[in-house]
Amino acid sequence: MRPWTRRSHPDPDIIARLRLARTEGVGPITWRRLLARFGSAGAALEAVPRLARAGGRAQPVVIPPPEDAAAECAALARMGGMLLFLGDPGYPPLLAQLDDAPACLSVLGDPAALAAPAIAIVGGRNASSNGRTIAEMLARDLAAQLVVVSGLARGIDTAAHQGALDAGRTVAVVAGGLDRPYPEANAALQDRIAASGAVVAEAPLGTTPQARHFPRRNRIIAGLSLGVVVVEAALRSGSLITARRAQEAGREVFAVPGSPLDPRAHGGNGLLRDGAVLVETAADVLAALPRIEGVTGYLGAAAAPPEASPDPTLPLLPSVPEAPDTAHETVRALLSADPVAVDDLVRRCQLSPSAVAAVLLDLELAGALEALPGGRVMLLPAAH
Repeated sequence: MRPWTRRSHPDPDIIARLRLARTEGVGPITWRRLLARFGSAGAALEAVPRLARAGGRAQPVVIPPPEDAAAECAALARMGGMLLFLGDPGYPPLLAQLDDAPACLSVLGDPAALAAPAIAIVGGRNASSNGRTIAEMLARDLAAQLVVVSGLARGIDTAAHQGALDAGRTVAVVAGGLDRPYPEANAALQDRIAASGAVVAEAPLGTTPQARHFPRRNRIIAGLSLGVVVVEAALRSGSLITARRAQEAGREVFAVPGSPLDPRAHGGNGLLRDGAVLVETAADVLAALPRIEGVTGYLGAAAAPPEASPDPTLPLLPSVPEAPDTAHETVRALLSADPVAVDDLVRRCQLSPSAVAAVLLDLELAGALEALPGGRVMLLPAAH
């Protein structure tokens, strides 16, 4: 299926996919499983209420009507943007490799920038003058060969985008809707980025960024990139979440060292102790990138960029139309607030993988379960 753009009217399948992505309780992993199980977004939407009831949900699931999805498409078109769905030819191939790759992305600018080899530069909002200078310098030098990805936040992110714009392209991943620039002071910068690179959002238009949105944004920054460079991050910085997600995805982690007397350097220095590549110049980053499996040739012509899975909508486990009634009790009794691998559940409950997958999907739609990257699940507190 081709992506919807401002030059085309959304067909019913696009509307259905967008509605499914915006349905209450349907996260990226669930969206993928539903498409794999039912074959189309329309069939999945019809099944969602029944599956949620089977999982124990008493209240109806909130599913956006077709009119709301069409209105979102029209509003994005007026901005000059487009939608990219997981499985579309133009969907970023590196991002598609994540277990929890976004089901749908809203994009302003050139979507080709999302598929180009990229490096992320992230760091604290309360950045020092030296930190901003280093981030800008690294971004300017790296942008000559790579797209620079960051989060459009104050401080290091802003410096990275500005440096990259001086020499090449940059991609900004925002936590809210594309029509809610954050911070507002970076609205003009967002426009500049869209003019030559791209601005990306997972959240629908109209979404005001909140704290819970930023970890989801950070996984996209990591997923789009071959590696993540951390410049000035405190110990509880969101930049460390980005670095962790990059490491989990098999991407390289880099850090600029800082003074042990500056709390803004403690997170980056900790990454260096844990094996991150020490960075002083762009050459340190470029020298390390070929070590990543599958990317040799990004700086030359020896190899092609990694491709996404032939079918990124494949479920994490085989699925069946329905789960046996007894299976719900058996599986739920083994779940808790501590994440557990689905493979372990299958071994412990002595049910088929397809039966376990069906139960887990029902529980997710009922709001009782959260599916985590790496094939793990956990029971949500309210469901205890």
